Amino acid sequence: MIHEERIQQLNPNSIQGGDYVLYWMQASQRTDNNHALEYAIQMANRYELPLVVYFGLTDEYPEANERSYLFLLEGLVDVEVSLIERNIPFVVRQENPQSGAIELAKDCSLLIVDRGYQRLQRFWRSHVAASVQCPVIQVESNVIVPVEVASPKEEYSAGTFRPKIHQELDRYLQPLVQSTLAAYDTEVTSLNIEDPKKVVNSLSIDGSVKGVDWLKGGTRNAREHLSKFISKKLDHFDTFRNDPSDDYLSWMSPYLHFGQISPLEIALRVTETASEGAEPYLEELIVRRELSMNFVYYNSQYDSIECLPDWAKTTLCRHTSDKREYLYSQEEFEFGETHDTYWNAAQIEMTKTGKMHGYMRMYWGKKILEWSESPSEAYRIALYLNNKYELDGRDPNGYTGVAWCFGKHDRAWRERPVFGKVRYMNARGLERKFDIEAYVRRVS
Repeated sequence: MIHEERIQQLNPNSIQGGDYVLYWMQASQRTDNNHALEYAIQMANRYELPLVVYFGLTDEYPEANERSYLFLLEGLVDVEVSLIERNIPFVVRQENPQSGAIELAKDCSLLIVDRGYQRLQRFWRSHVAASVQCPVIQVESNVIVPVEVASPKEEYSAGTFRPKIHQELDRYLQPLVQSTLAAYDTEVTSLNIEDPKKVVNSLSIDGSVKGVDWLKGGTRNAREHLSKFISKKLDHFDTFRNDPSDDYLSWMSPYLHFGQISPLEIALRVTETASEGAEPYLEELIVRRELSMNFVYYNSQYDSIECLPDWAKTTLCRHTSDKREYLYSQEEFEFGETHDTYWNAAQIEMTKTGKMHGYMRMYWGKKILEWSESPSEAYRIALYLNNKYELDGRDPNGYTGVAWCFGKHDRAWRERPVFGKVRYMNARGLERKFDIEAYVRRVS
């Protein structure tokens, strides 16, 4: 069932006499548990038209690089194979996505698109909706509870958001039934994506950040990692999730970032277990993740230090001129050249693997604040590094994680130099809580 709250018409246009229904796939790069795709199939059947799925591969996406493009393309290969099995043509073109959608919409009766919450994603959709003759229908598929249903405003913290989203879960935490499309012969031309590395090499993109071997993109790989997490890690997730010296994380965030697996599928599989780790994991998957969607949707300054609550901006401003024991440049941070071996290990983990343990990401961000000339410079550096190296960078979770290090979704603490009333973290805390030296050895 696709709840009507997920569906939004972006322009006032009426159905056109076109040759097909078009699904412009962008944020939900998968075929299973994809509400936008299922809605497109239902509309194609209703109007007795073929369905065409389109993806625009631009080499100008802000801050994207070889690492992120390779992971994305590995996922698109899975999409193509799955769509072929369902007799649905998949058109991938190397072009600006909005330009391609506008061009293909000239011959379609109806255009369906999935939903993104960030500034550029929203601009693309509104621009296309204003530029075509057919209706443009947006269908939300990358959250469990639609963002406006979860809350009509920006939430102060997880504490204020949690009860609101929990009261909606029973309604939305339901399996999505796959629709069957009537068979049509449709001829389309598409970019050959069978060799993702070859495609990446043909793009004019930043090649300085290489792809990673340990984590491959695509729905199949996402499900393999999820199965391993559920069978071997979930029972101990609550106990060891904050221990970077061991691996008890699901590694779902890169797949969720590219829409290669649905949060609904993950949540349903986890809730089927009787594991003690299910509840704390669902807290992160649903409450914390969808709080980040709430943040970037309702706060237009989500990628700026101006997004912080007034108390955090005030206290950081008061302590801007405080003496810093250490000061590092962006380059020194980037290459892990600080005095702190724990921080350096976290930075190296990120640059080499495309991921950093969640607990270390908090420590990492706090220390950038402590060792930069000003809070605004620290904020800029943290976002730059996160977006450049993390596979789940340039993402609501990433923007929210950086903002949290500076006081977002948190409360005021005891005042101290540099941090003011923003929560403080230090190396002694790492040493007290777990075997941090084991983490350094693992990374090296």
